[in-house]
Formats: sequence, C-alpha cells, structure tokens
Amino acid sequence: MLKLIKGASVYAPEALGTQDVLIADSRILKIARDIPAADAYEVEVLDGKGKLLFPGFIDSHVHILGGGGEGSYHTRTPEIMLTDITLGGVTTVVGCLGTDGTTRNMASLLAKARGLEEEGISAYIYTGSYQVPVRTLTENIADDLILIDKVIGCGEIAVSDHRSSQPTKEEFARIVGDTRVGGILSGKAGLVNIHMGDGTRMLSYLRYVIEETEIPPSNMLPTHINRSTRLLKDGIDYAKSLGGYVDLTTSSDPDYLEEDEVKASTGLRLMLEQGVSEHQITFSSDGQGSMPIFDKDGVFLGLGVGKVTSLYREVRDAILTEKIEITQALKPVTSNPADLLKLNGKGRIAPGKDADLVLVEESSLCIDTVLAKGQIMVQEGTACKKGTFE
Repeated sequence: MLKLIKGASVYAPEALGTQDVLIADSRILKIARDIPAADAYEVEVLDGKGKLLFPGFIDSHVHILGGGGEGSYHTRTPEIMLTDITLGGVTTVVGCLGTDGTTRNMASLLAKARGLEEEGISAYIYTGSYQVPVRTLTENIADDLILIDKVIGCGEIAVSDHRSSQPTKEEFARIVGDTRVGGILSGKAGLVNIHMGDGTRMLSYLRYVIEETEIPPSNMLPTHINRSTRLLKDGIDYAKSLGGYVDLTTSSDPDYLEEDEVKASTGLRLMLEQGVSEHQITFSSDGQGSMPIFDKDGVFLGLGVGKVTSLYREVRDAILTEKIEITQALKPVTSNPADLLKLNGKGRIAPGKDADLVLVEESSLCIDTVLAKGQIMVQEGTACKKGTFE
C-alpha cells in the first residue's frame, strides 16, 4: 500500500515548505507540492495540515539490554521495549553495553537489536563496553565490523572515569585505529563511542589521537559532554580547534540536574554561540541507563531510568526555550548522526530515503504520528504498534 502525507510543513531537516510526501513500502517515493491520490491505487492518506514533518530521530547511544548495576544487582535496569523508543519519535537506535560487560554480553546485545528490527525499527550496535581489552564477538574489533552486519563501531569505551579500565593513550589509540580499519573494510562508520567521565583528563586521550596519529576526528564521538560546565568548555575547544565531534546526553532529569550539569538543549545553544559548527553536534539519550535522583540537599530519592523520549524533549526545548531554529535543533538527532554513522538511508526526507518520519503538531510541537520504514508506529500520540511482550 502507498501512503500519502498531505500538506505538512516539511523539515528535511532543511525547511522545504508545505509539501506532500508519497511513500511506497519502506521508502520515500516523491516529494511535491500537490500529489493526487490516484483512484487506480490503494493509497492511505495522512493529513499533515497544521503539522510539521521531521525525519525519524536517530539515537546513537541506547542501553537496549538495560544498564546500571553500579548500586549492586538490584539496580540493573530492564531491557527496553519498542514503545519506549517509538513514542519519542526515534526510529533508529544504536545499542551499547556500559559498565557491565559480564552479566550483559555482546551475543545478547546483537539478539536484542535483531529483535527490535523484527518489531519494526532500525537497530545497530557497538562492539565492546567500558572495559579494555574490548570484549567482542569474534575476539577482534575489526573482525566484528567486517563479519557482523549490525556492528557499526566500538563502545562505549570509558575514559577519564573511575569505572574505566584506565587504558593508556596508546591503548586507546589502538582501539580507535582498529575500529577505523574495520569500518574501512566493511563500508561502515568505524566510530568509537566514548563515555566521558568527570575526571580531570577530560578529552586529552582524543586530542592525543588526532595530534599524534593519522586518524581523523570523525572516528570518535565523546558522549556525556554536558555532564559539567568544565567538560562542555573542553568539548567546545576540542570541536573548534581540532574539528572534533561531540555528543550531548539528553536523559538528565531537568528537575534534578547534578551540580554544574548542563541541559542538552542549553548546551547546544552555548556551543552554537561559541562558534561550533552545527554539523559537529549530536544528541543521544543514554536510554535505559540508571539515573540516581537526589533532592536539592543531596538526599537520595530513588533510582530513575534514562528515557529515549528525552531525545525529542531536548530538541523541543531547544526550539521553544533556547530559541534555536528548527533546522539547527533537528540536525543533532537526524542528519548529523546519519552522516557520522554512515546510515545513508536515514536522517533526511528525500526520495529514495527510508520512510522514517515524525509528524508533530505545529502549535505545540508535540508528537502526533511516527512512521518507521513506512509503517505507522504511533498515531495521535498513542502507540498503535507494540512490542512482542508489551
């Protein structure tokens, strides 16, 4: 069946004005001012009037198996469900392991990604976890990228953090080098997703790779860059002076921000104001990671779970609160991660691209409809396609 979205204001993420978008199966077939719904074909028409149409969002850092565990076994967060993802407008995820690479492993991560694909969205994974040496499926980073379709990079490797394996700069550079070669030989991104802790070394390991090797900055993405003002400033300098890419985490609870923590939407504004290119910034949710919650006096209130839905919350706040242009606010969750991760069918609204689309109300910017590979997952703000165990 064909689907036709009529009369939406399209952000591809560039502003295209009011357009109709014709979808054939899982791909976008045509974009034009007025596409008739021909009687000769069965066409499902979606009313886009009064709505904005965005590319489906890409979340490049999700603990799809669950995260946490740092408060002992009972603090291991549960696996993610399909609607945890789609209700936030996310149609593509990259799954990762975190601190725990023992009770959660690469085989389970791969199986979970394949399960999410079967349920209707696009899913990829990084090989490894916090630990060095990197735990892989084939015992080799490059082999994982070359031989396993879903593996598009390595991570999340922890640096500048008391929970990391404390690798040397040389060991870290070898990980990035091996990941790059695996990406070259497989036609994939070969990206290393890097957990940035709150240590004093900050981005020094990444600077070492760029300054002392031939590896370009596009093979590294440091995340949690907004965990402190100090790290954010280092990230701004890293992006401007060395052309590095930086990732802002959206799952921070805006009502319980840690001391010196910066909201992702605010961090985006600060980076743009300081002259960082809009093409060098991405958002990710850290979804299903554990989030301890404290009151203003530092008293522990409970343990939260990072939400993928926070990704669009911060995009929306960037537009409504930080007064950032829609096109600039969308790029960290659409075209930027698509380019960096070499997901050629994702992140843009154009003929031939995957029909991953999000319709939002123009007045409120609230999500109305979500399509993943041409299939309606959310309609009128309610999940109409649920996961197997939901």
